[in-house]
Formats: sequence, structure tokens, C-alpha cells
Amino acid sequence: MKSEILEALRETDGYVSGQDLCNKFGVSRTAVWKAIKQLKEAGYEIEAVPNKGYHIVSAPDLMNKVELESIRNTTWAGQEIYYYDVTDSTNIRAKELAEEGHPSGTLVVADHQESGRGRRGRSWDSPSGTGIFMTLLLKPEMNPNHASMLTLVAAMAVARAISKCADTEALIKWPNDIVIGGKKICGILTEMSAQFDFINHIVIGIGINVHNEHFPEEIAETASSILLQTGKRIRRAELIEQILEQFEHYYAIFMETEDLSGLVKEYNSILVNMNKSVRVLDPKEPFEGKAMGITKKGELIVDTWESRKMVSSGEVSVRGLYGYV
Repeated sequence: MKSEILEALRETDGYVSGQDLCNKFGVSRTAVWKAIKQLKEAGYEIEAVPNKGYHIVSAPDLMNKVELESIRNTTWAGQEIYYYDVTDSTNIRAKELAEEGHPSGTLVVADHQESGRGRRGRSWDSPSGTGIFMTLLLKPEMNPNHASMLTLVAAMAVARAISKCADTEALIKWPNDIVIGGKKICGILTEMSAQFDFINHIVIGIGINVHNEHFPEEIAETASSILLQTGKRIRRAELIEQILEQFEHYYAIFMETEDLSGLVKEYNSILVNMNKSVRVLDPKEPFEGKAMGITKKGELIVDTWESRKMVSSGEVSVRGLYGYV
């Protein structure tokens, strides 16, 4: 009921009477009072005025189930929410939920990850209170060969959400890293369970550096956070909600054709690699060229001195003032 009361308080700029809350949720005054008390103890500043009712003044930077449910404005993304103060990996938890039969759109969120990892098995340090560690579970009816493109769809959703919430320019470094001011602030890891022609489930894990103020020396030159790059502290729950809203929008466009044909133009408009010199660490032989955007299959188009290449995998670095990063 705490989620519903929070939502009711947020729906009005004025006061909501205790009796109105009782009538709306079919509970006693005591039940409402207890819920309000618990919300205050969690850090919500709620003003109570005799003969007027309750009014929410401010909310803490929480991203638990109660907070996320109270601000949810999506159709199917986040229809079930599982929150952990600490977990090994939100992707692992989401895969377990998928096997248990939970629906597409189930969201897993953690404040601290102990075994998070990125592409190629790289570890992902996840200190408490600073980042967003979330995984969205999908069960799409589509060709498994097309599933990898959902990583790019997620990248668009995250970039647009960060740009909106932090009032900044968040760009994509192909295929799915999000950068602000040339520094990485988000990574995305998509994993799939499938049969030959059928997808059991897909989990899209998203890790965002939000309030981090310090990074290990070995990554300090390339990694940063929203706070360090913009000077702004944003509420993490609001960013998660915005990501879900943006993902629903882009996912609907993607599923019309099961490719990126309807999203190529917008993806290229926020592609930090676009028209830049890049170095591609191809498994067979590294090469350099100029990035010309993506294909409808999500491949990076790279023009070299001898030919045009379509890159479907491999690390891609963008040339900056001090070489490739």
C-alpha cells in the first residue's frame, strides 16, 4: 500500500486527506497512518496538516520497489519489480525469474552488485548508493538471430533517458557504451537463452555510474559518472523510469520490422563514432577507418582506404586528442 499512497500523494500539488486515502484503498485510518510513518522513516518528507491531510515535500534517492512502483508510467516494462540492497548480479537474478515463469517486462534492480560483469567477462565494480544496476527481462516472439540488435535499442533508450534527466548530451559509442564528454558512464550486457528458432528469454543488464566521485587509476581516464560530468545529482529512480519509458518506445518501433531500419537515423544522430576516425580490434586483423553510421542490422559501417567494411563485433576505439580511446 505504500506504493499506492506515494502515487496518490504525487498526483496532486496540494494535500490529500487521510479519509480520502482510506476511501480510495479501502483501509482504516490506522493503516494509512502506519504507511505514512514507514515512508517517513525511509526518508520521505511528508507534511501532515490538520484538516488538510498529507503532502509530500521531498523524496530520498531510493530506487526500491515502493519508489519505482509509485512513479511507474509504462505499459509493460516494470510490471513486476524485484529490488535487492545487495546481489551478485541482476542478470543472474533476472534469468532465475525467467526460468520461474515471470513475464516479459520484469525488472530487477540492485543498489550494490558483487559479481557484476561487462562484455568479455570484465568485472564491474558496483559500490552502494552511487549507481544504477538493473536488468530488464524480455520474452519476445522473434527470430533469435535478430536478438543482438536489442542491445542497440537499449543503448538508445539509456542515452535519451540520461539526456532528459540530466539535461545533458549523452551519446553512444558503438555498439552500446554511453558516454558524456567523451567518458564512459554506462555499459550494457545482453544475454539470451534460446533454442534453434525460439527465444526462451533475453535479459538486458544496464550499469550506470550516477553519483560516483572516484574511479580506480587504471580507468580514471576513460570512465566517469553523471555527477562528475554534469555536476548534477539526479534521482536514480526517475532515471530508471525514464529508461523504461524510452525502451518501450524504441522497442515497439524495432519489433515492427525486427531490425533497426526505423531507428538508424536517430541512432546515428547520437553516435559519438559518427564521421570519426576509428580503430577496430577485429579478431582476425585490426584496422582503421572512418565510421559512417550503422546498418539496419546494427553493424558499424567503416570506410577504410581500400574498402567499406561492416563491423558486427569487436572493440571500436575513437581517435581523440591523445590517440584512440
